[in-house]
Amino acid sequence: MRQELVSLLSRLVAIDSVNPSLVPGAAGEAGIAAFVANELERLGANVAIVPAEKENRPSVLGVIAGTGGGRSLLLYSHLDTVGVEGLVDPHRPTVQDDKFFGRGSLDMKGGLASVLLAAKALARARPAGDVYIAAVSDEESDSAGLEAVLRDLGRRQIHPDAAIVPEPTGMALCLAHRGFAWITITTRGRAAHTALRADGVNAIAHMGRVLVALEEYDRELLERPAHLLLGHGAATVSLIQGGSELYTYPAHCRIDLVRRTLPGENRETISREFDALLAVPGRTDPRFSAKFEIKLQRAPLETPAASPIVTTLAAVAQNELGRAPGIIGAPYWTDAGLLAEAGIPSVIFGPSGEGPHADVEWVSLSSVEALTRILIGTARTFCS
Repeated sequence: MRQELVSLLSRLVAIDSVNPSLVPGAAGEAGIAAFVANELERLGANVAIVPAEKENRPSVLGVIAGTGGGRSLLLYSHLDTVGVEGLVDPHRPTVQDDKFFGRGSLDMKGGLASVLLAAKALARARPAGDVYIAAVSDEESDSAGLEAVLRDLGRRQIHPDAAIVPEPTGMALCLAHRGFAWITITTRGRAAHTALRADGVNAIAHMGRVLVALEEYDRELLERPAHLLLGHGAATVSLIQGGSELYTYPAHCRIDLVRRTLPGENRETISREFDALLAVPGRTDPRFSAKFEIKLQRAPLETPAASPIVTTLAAVAQNELGRAPGIIGAPYWTDAGLLAEAGIPSVIFGPSGEGPHADVEWVSLSSVEALTRILIGTARTFCS
Protein backbone atom coordinates (compact mmCIF):
# COMPACT_ATOMS: atom_id res chain seq x y z
CA MET A 1 0.00 0.00 0.00
CA ARG A 2 2.89 2.41 0.74
CA GLN A 3 3.87 3.02 -2.88
CA GLU A 4 0.26 3.59 -3.96
CA LEU A 5 -0.37 5.89 -1.00
CA VAL A 6 2.74 8.01 -1.63
CA SER A 7 1.83 8.34 -5.31
CA LEU A 8 -1.76 9.38 -4.59
CA LEU A 9 -0.90 11.73 -1.74
CA SER A 10 1.85 13.32 -3.84
CA ARG A 11 -0.65 14.14 -6.56
CA LEU A 12 -3.13 15.55 -4.05
CA VAL A 13 -0.57 17.78 -2.32
CA ALA A 14 0.80 18.97 -5.67
CA ILE A 15 -2.61 20.44 -6.51
CA ASP A 16 -2.90 23.97 -5.14
CA SER A 17 -6.25 24.15 -3.35
CA VAL A 18 -5.77 27.16 -1.09
CA ASN A 19 -9.13 28.55 -0.01
CA PRO A 20 -9.79 31.90 -1.77
CA SER A 21 -12.07 33.00 1.06
CA LEU A 22 -8.91 33.11 3.18
CA VAL A 23 -6.47 34.26 0.50
CA PRO A 24 -8.13 36.40 -2.21
CA GLY A 25 -7.21 35.18 -5.67
CA ALA A 26 -6.07 31.75 -4.46
CA ALA A 27 -6.58 28.67 -6.62
CA GLY A 28 -9.59 27.22 -4.82
CA GLU A 29 -10.95 23.70 -5.10
CA ALA A 30 -11.94 23.31 -8.77
CA GLY A 31 -8.73 21.53 -9.77
CA ILE A 32 -8.63 19.05 -6.91
CA ALA A 33 -12.39 18.44 -7.17
CA ALA A 34 -11.93 17.41 -10.82
CA PHE A 35 -9.10 15.07 -9.80
CA VAL A 36 -11.14 13.42 -7.03
CA ALA A 37 -14.21 13.08 -9.26
CA ASN A 38 -12.09 11.36 -11.92
CA GLU A 39 -10.58 8.99 -9.35
CA LEU A 40 -14.02 8.00 -8.07
CA GLU A 41 -15.42 7.53 -11.58
CA ARG A 42 -12.52 5.20 -12.38
CA LEU A 43 -13.65 3.06 -9.42
CA GLY A 44 -17.16 2.81 -10.86
CA ALA A 45 -18.77 5.15 -8.32
CA ASN A 46 -21.70 7.33 -9.28
CA VAL A 47 -20.32 10.87 -9.04
CA ALA A 48 -21.94 14.28 -8.87
CA ILE A 49 -20.29 17.69 -8.82
CA VAL A 50 -22.12 19.84 -6.26
CA PRO A 51 -21.71 23.60 -6.72
CA ALA A 52 -21.57 25.86 -3.69
CA GLU A 53 -23.12 29.30 -3.48
CA LYS A 54 -19.58 30.66 -3.77
CA GLU A 55 -18.46 30.89 -7.40
CA ASN A 56 -16.35 28.03 -8.76
CA ARG A 57 -16.09 26.27 -5.40
CA PRO A 58 -17.31 22.73 -6.25
CA SER A 59 -17.61 19.72 -3.99
CA VAL A 60 -17.72 16.08 -5.02
CA LEU A 61 -20.31 13.54 -3.92
CA GLY A 62 -19.77 9.94 -4.92
CA VAL A 63 -21.65 6.78 -4.02
CA ILE A 64 -20.59 3.15 -4.14
CA ALA A 65 -23.92 1.38 -4.36
CA GLY A 66 -24.33 -1.53 -1.97
CA THR A 67 -25.81 -4.89 -2.78
CA GLY A 68 -28.87 -3.98 -0.71
CA GLY A 69 -30.17 -4.14 2.84
CA GLY A 70 -27.33 -2.70 4.91
CA ARG A 71 -26.74 0.59 6.68
CA SER A 72 -25.21 3.47 4.74
CA LEU A 73 -22.01 5.28 5.66
CA LEU A 74 -20.58 8.62 4.58
CA LEU A 75 -16.80 9.07 4.37
CA TYR A 76 -15.99 12.77 4.52
CA SER A 77 -12.99 14.88 3.56
CA HIS A 78 -12.39 18.51 2.67
CA LEU A 79 -10.48 19.69 -0.37
CA ASP A 80 -9.26 23.13 0.65
CA THR A 81 -6.18 24.20 2.56
CA VAL A 82 -5.11 27.34 4.35
CA GLY A 83 -2.59 29.73 2.79
CA VAL A 84 1.07 29.14 2.01
CA GLU A 85 2.65 32.54 2.67
CA GLY A 86 6.22 32.13 3.91
CA LEU A 87 6.45 28.45 2.86
CA VAL A 88 9.07 27.19 0.40
CA ASP A 89 7.65 24.89 -2.31
CA PRO A 90 4.50 24.12 -0.29
CA HIS A 91 3.04 21.97 -3.08
CA ARG A 92 6.22 19.98 -3.71
CA PRO A 93 5.75 16.88 -1.56
CA THR A 94 8.75 15.33 0.15
CA VAL A 95 9.14 12.14 2.16
CA GLN A 96 11.55 11.59 5.04
CA ASP A 97 11.21 8.13 6.55
CA ASP A 98 7.58 7.93 7.73
CA LYS A 99 6.91 11.67 7.39
CA PHE A 100 5.18 13.06 4.30
CA PHE A 101 5.64 16.85 4.05
CA GLY A 102 3.57 19.42 2.15
CA ARG A 103 0.75 21.91 2.60
CA GLY A 104 -2.43 20.03 3.41
CA SER A 105 -0.66 16.71 3.98
CA LEU A 106 -2.15 16.47 7.47
CA ASP A 107 -5.11 18.85 7.13
CA MET A 108 -6.51 16.93 5.41
CA LYS A 109 -5.18 15.43 2.21
CA GLY A 110 -3.83 12.48 4.17
CA GLY A 111 -7.39 11.74 5.25
CA LEU A 112 -8.62 12.32 1.68
CA ALA A 113 -6.07 9.86 0.31
CA SER A 114 -7.21 7.31 2.88
CA VAL A 115 -10.84 7.79 1.85
CA LEU A 116 -10.00 7.33 -1.83
CA LEU A 117 -7.95 4.18 -1.16
CA ALA A 118 -10.75 2.80 1.03
CA ALA A 119 -13.27 3.61 -1.69
CA LYS A 120 -11.20 1.58 -4.16
CA ALA A 121 -11.31 -1.47 -1.89
CA LEU A 122 -15.00 -1.03 -1.09
CA ALA A 123 -15.89 -0.72 -4.78
CA ARG A 124 -14.49 -4.23 -5.17
CA ALA A 125 -15.95 -5.65 -1.95
CA ARG A 126 -19.42 -4.05 -2.35
CA PRO A 127 -20.90 -4.15 1.18
CA ALA A 128 -24.67 -4.41 1.55
CA GLY A 129 -25.21 -0.74 2.36
CA ASP A 130 -24.28 2.28 0.26
CA VAL A 131 -21.00 4.10 0.91
CA TYR A 132 -21.01 7.83 0.19
CA ILE A 133 -17.84 9.83 -0.38
CA ALA A 134 -18.11 13.57 0.20
CA ALA A 135 -15.08 15.71 -0.70
CA VAL A 136 -16.11 19.26 0.05
CA SER A 137 -14.92 22.81 -0.49
CA ASP A 138 -14.58 25.71 1.93
CA GLU A 139 -14.17 23.86 5.23
CA GLU A 140 -11.41 26.24 6.29
CA SER A 141 -13.78 29.22 6.01
CA ASP A 142 -17.59 29.02 6.01
CA SER A 143 -18.33 25.34 5.22
CA ALA A 144 -20.28 26.34 2.12
CA GLY A 145 -19.27 23.07 0.44
CA LEU A 146 -20.73 20.72 3.03
CA GLU A 147 -23.84 22.86 3.35
CA ALA A 148 -24.37 22.44 -0.40
CA VAL A 149 -23.78 18.68 -0.21
CA LEU A 150 -26.27 18.33 2.66
CA ARG A 151 -28.87 20.28 0.67
CA ASP A 152 -28.24 18.00 -2.31
CA LEU A 153 -28.66 14.88 -0.16
CA GLY A 154 -31.85 16.32 1.31
CA ARG A 155 -33.34 17.03 -2.12
CA ARG A 156 -32.69 13.41 -3.07
CA GLN A 157 -34.05 12.18 0.28
CA ILE A 158 -30.74 10.50 1.12
CA HIS A 159 -29.84 10.26 4.79
CA PRO A 160 -26.65 8.33 5.60
CA ASP A 161 -26.82 6.35 8.82
CA ALA A 162 -23.43 7.63 10.04
CA ALA A 163 -20.31 9.48 8.99
CA ILE A 164 -16.57 9.24 9.61
CA VAL A 165 -14.49 12.43 9.38
CA PRO A 166 -10.75 11.60 9.11
CA GLU A 167 -9.43 14.94 10.32
CA PRO A 168 -6.12 14.42 12.17
CA THR A 169 -6.67 13.02 15.66
CA GLY A 170 -3.52 10.97 16.20
CA MET A 171 -5.60 7.80 15.69
CA ALA A 172 -7.87 8.61 18.62
CA LEU A 173 -11.67 8.68 18.53
CA CYS A 174 -12.85 12.26 18.76
CA LEU A 175 -16.46 12.18 19.91
CA ALA A 176 -16.96 15.85 20.79
CA HIS A 177 -15.79 19.29 19.83
CA ARG A 178 -16.74 22.79 20.78
CA GLY A 179 -19.02 24.91 18.64
CA PHE A 180 -18.62 28.61 18.08
CA ALA A 181 -20.42 31.85 17.40
CA TRP A 182 -18.89 34.82 15.60
CA ILE A 183 -20.38 37.86 17.28
CA THR A 184 -20.02 41.58 16.59
CA ILE A 185 -20.76 44.26 19.17
CA THR A 186 -21.21 47.88 18.10
CA THR A 187 -21.36 50.89 20.40
CA ARG A 188 -22.80 54.19 19.22
CA GLY A 189 -21.71 57.64 20.33
CA ARG A 190 -22.08 61.18 19.00
CA ALA A 191 -19.44 62.93 16.91
CA ALA A 192 -18.24 66.33 18.13
CA HIS A 193 -15.03 68.30 18.43
CA THR A 194 -12.93 66.90 21.26
CA ALA A 195 -12.80 70.39 22.77
CA LEU A 196 -16.58 70.31 23.28
CA ARG A 197 -17.06 67.77 26.05
CA ALA A 198 -20.77 68.40 26.49
CA ASP A 199 -21.55 67.74 22.82
CA GLY A 200 -19.68 64.46 22.26
CA VAL A 201 -20.39 60.88 23.27
CA ASN A 202 -17.38 58.57 23.10
CA ALA A 203 -18.25 55.23 21.51
CA ILE A 204 -14.75 53.87 22.20
CA ALA A 205 -15.04 54.67 25.90
CA HIS A 206 -18.39 52.89 25.95
CA MET A 207 -16.77 49.89 24.26
CA GLY A 208 -14.25 49.89 27.08
CA ARG A 209 -17.07 49.04 29.48
CA VAL A 210 -18.11 46.22 27.18
CA LEU A 211 -14.55 44.85 27.10
CA VAL A 212 -14.38 44.84 30.89
CA ALA A 213 -17.72 43.03 31.03
CA LEU A 214 -16.51 40.48 28.46
CA GLU A 215 -13.37 39.79 30.46
CA GLU A 216 -15.50 39.04 33.51
CA TYR A 217 -17.86 36.95 31.36
CA ASP A 218 -14.93 34.84 30.10
CA ARG A 219 -13.78 34.27 33.70
CA GLU A 220 -17.31 33.24 34.64
CA LEU A 221 -17.34 30.63 31.87
CA LEU A 222 -14.36 28.98 33.56
CA GLU A 223 -16.34 28.70 36.79
CA ARG A 224 -19.15 26.72 35.16
CA PRO A 225 -19.12 22.90 35.29
CA ALA A 226 -16.59 21.52 32.83
CA HIS A 227 -17.53 19.18 29.99
CA LEU A 228 -15.80 15.81 30.41
CA LEU A 229 -14.06 15.98 27.01
CA LEU A 230 -14.17 19.68 26.17
CA GLY A 231 -13.55 21.59 29.36
CA HIS A 232 -15.04 25.07 29.33
CA GLY A 233 -16.46 27.55 26.88
CA ALA A 234 -14.65 30.79 26.09
CA ALA A 235 -15.17 34.31 24.78
CA THR A 236 -12.25 35.92 22.93
CA VAL A 237 -12.23 39.41 21.42
CA SER A 238 -9.97 39.36 18.36
CA LEU A 239 -10.73 42.54 16.37
CA ILE A 240 -11.56 46.16 17.24
CA GLN A 241 -12.11 49.27 15.16
CA GLY A 242 -13.53 52.69 15.88
CA GLY A 243 -13.30 56.43 15.47
CA SER A 244 -12.72 58.57 12.42
CA GLU A 245 -10.05 61.18 13.23
CA LEU A 246 -7.90 62.44 16.07
CA TYR A 247 -9.83 65.55 17.13
CA THR A 248 -13.35 64.12 16.91
CA TYR A 249 -15.33 62.19 19.50
CA PRO A 250 -15.75 58.68 18.01
CA ALA A 251 -19.35 58.03 16.97
CA HIS A 252 -18.89 54.29 16.54
CA CYS A 253 -16.79 51.36 17.69
CA ARG A 254 -17.01 47.69 16.76
CA ILE A 255 -15.45 44.53 18.12
CA ASP A 256 -15.51 41.01 16.70
CA LEU A 257 -15.30 38.08 19.07
CA VAL A 258 -15.53 34.31 19.09
CA ARG A 259 -17.68 32.55 21.66
CA ARG A 260 -16.62 28.89 21.93
CA THR A 261 -19.64 26.82 22.94
CA LEU A 262 -20.31 23.48 24.62
CA PRO A 263 -23.07 20.93 24.00
CA GLY A 264 -26.33 22.41 25.28
CA GLU A 265 -25.35 25.96 24.30
CA ASN A 266 -26.97 27.36 21.18
CA ARG A 267 -27.99 30.61 19.48
CA GLU A 268 -30.81 31.19 21.96
CA THR A 269 -28.69 30.71 25.09
CA ILE A 270 -25.93 32.91 23.65
CA SER A 271 -28.42 35.66 22.77
CA ARG A 272 -29.81 35.69 26.29
CA GLU A 273 -26.32 35.98 27.78
CA PHE A 274 -25.33 38.89 25.55
CA ASP A 275 -28.62 40.67 26.11
CA ALA A 276 -27.87 40.53 29.83
CA LEU A 277 -24.22 41.53 29.38
CA LEU A 278 -25.05 44.69 27.41
CA ALA A 279 -27.94 45.68 29.64
CA VAL A 280 -25.71 46.40 32.65
CA PRO A 281 -23.87 49.56 31.43
CA GLY A 282 -27.14 51.11 30.27
CA ARG A 283 -28.57 51.02 33.78
CA THR A 284 -26.08 53.63 34.99
CA ASP A 285 -25.60 55.68 31.81
CA PRO A 286 -28.63 56.58 29.65
CA ARG A 287 -26.28 57.62 26.83
CA PHE A 288 -24.83 54.12 26.55
CA SER A 289 -25.87 52.45 23.28
CA ALA A 290 -24.71 49.02 22.18
CA LYS A 291 -26.02 46.12 20.14
CA PHE A 292 -24.72 42.71 19.18
CA GLU A 293 -25.21 40.47 16.16
CA ILE A 294 -24.47 36.77 15.76
CA LYS A 295 -22.90 36.69 12.32
CA LEU A 296 -22.28 32.94 12.20
CA GLN A 297 -23.07 30.14 14.62
CA ARG A 298 -22.02 26.49 14.46
CA ALA A 299 -23.22 23.77 16.80
CA PRO A 300 -20.91 21.66 18.98
CA LEU A 301 -20.44 17.97 18.35
CA GLU A 302 -21.24 15.28 20.90
CA THR A 303 -21.63 11.71 19.67
CA PRO A 304 -22.59 9.08 22.28
CA ALA A 305 -19.92 6.43 22.84
CA ALA A 306 -22.61 3.76 22.49
CA SER A 307 -23.54 4.84 18.93
CA PRO A 308 -23.20 1.95 16.45
CA ILE A 309 -20.66 3.84 14.34
CA VAL A 310 -18.50 4.50 17.42
CA THR A 311 -18.58 0.94 18.72
CA THR A 312 -17.90 -0.47 15.26
CA LEU A 313 -15.03 1.88 14.52
CA ALA A 314 -13.54 1.35 17.98
CA ALA A 315 -13.57 -2.43 17.60
CA VAL A 316 -11.98 -2.36 14.14
CA ALA A 317 -9.37 0.17 15.27
CA GLN A 318 -8.46 -1.90 18.33
CA ASN A 319 -7.94 -4.96 16.15
CA GLU A 320 -5.76 -2.99 13.72
CA LEU A 321 -3.76 -1.00 16.27
CA GLY A 322 -3.43 -3.72 18.90
CA ARG A 323 -4.84 -1.36 21.55
CA ALA A 324 -8.05 0.44 22.29
CA PRO A 325 -8.01 3.88 20.64
CA GLY A 326 -8.17 6.83 23.01
CA ILE A 327 -11.32 8.91 23.29
CA ILE A 328 -10.81 12.66 23.05
CA GLY A 329 -12.58 15.97 22.53
CA ALA A 330 -11.36 18.88 20.42
CA PRO A 331 -11.33 22.58 21.33
CA TYR A 332 -11.84 23.62 17.69
CA TRP A 333 -14.75 23.12 15.29
CA THR A 334 -15.03 20.81 12.27
CA ASP A 335 -17.62 20.00 9.63
CA ALA A 336 -18.59 16.99 11.77
CA GLY A 337 -20.70 19.48 13.71
CA LEU A 338 -22.78 20.20 10.60
CA LEU A 339 -23.15 16.49 9.85
CA ALA A 340 -24.37 15.82 13.38
CA GLU A 341 -26.72 18.80 13.25
CA ALA A 342 -28.21 17.24 10.09
CA GLY A 343 -28.95 14.09 12.11
CA ILE A 344 -25.99 12.03 10.89
CA PRO A 345 -24.08 10.51 13.86
CA SER A 346 -20.45 11.40 13.23
CA VAL A 347 -17.08 10.47 14.65
CA ILE A 348 -13.73 12.12 13.90
CA PHE A 349 -10.86 9.67 13.48
CA GLY A 350 -7.74 10.44 11.53
CA PRO A 351 -3.98 10.18 11.13
CA SER A 352 -1.01 11.38 13.13
CA GLY A 353 1.32 14.21 12.22
CA GLU A 354 2.21 17.79 13.01
CA GLY A 355 1.78 21.32 11.72
CA PRO A 356 -1.77 21.92 10.49
CA HIS A 357 -1.86 25.59 9.41
CA ALA A 358 1.84 25.86 10.36
CA ASP A 359 4.99 26.56 8.33
CA VAL A 360 6.00 22.89 8.43
CA GLU A 361 3.26 20.29 7.98
CA TRP A 362 3.58 16.53 7.75
CA VAL A 363 1.51 13.39 8.09
CA SER A 364 2.64 9.94 9.22
CA LEU A 365 2.37 7.55 6.28
CA SER A 366 2.04 4.50 8.53
CA SER A 367 -0.92 6.11 10.29
CA VAL A 368 -2.61 6.83 6.95
CA GLU A 369 -2.10 3.20 5.96
CA ALA A 370 -3.64 2.03 9.24
CA LEU A 371 -6.47 4.52 8.84
CA THR A 372 -7.22 3.15 5.38
CA ARG A 373 -7.50 -0.41 6.67
CA ILE A 374 -9.70 0.78 9.55
CA LEU A 375 -12.04 2.68 7.19
CA ILE A 376 -12.37 -0.40 4.99
CA GLY A 377 -13.04 -2.71 7.94
CA THR A 378 -15.50 -0.31 9.55
CA ALA A 379 -17.47 0.16 6.32
CA ARG A 380 -17.64 -3.58 5.69
CA THR A 381 -18.94 -4.23 9.21
CA PHE A 382 -21.20 -1.22 9.62
CA CYS A 383 -22.78 -1.51 6.17
CA SER A 384 -23.33 -5.27 6.34
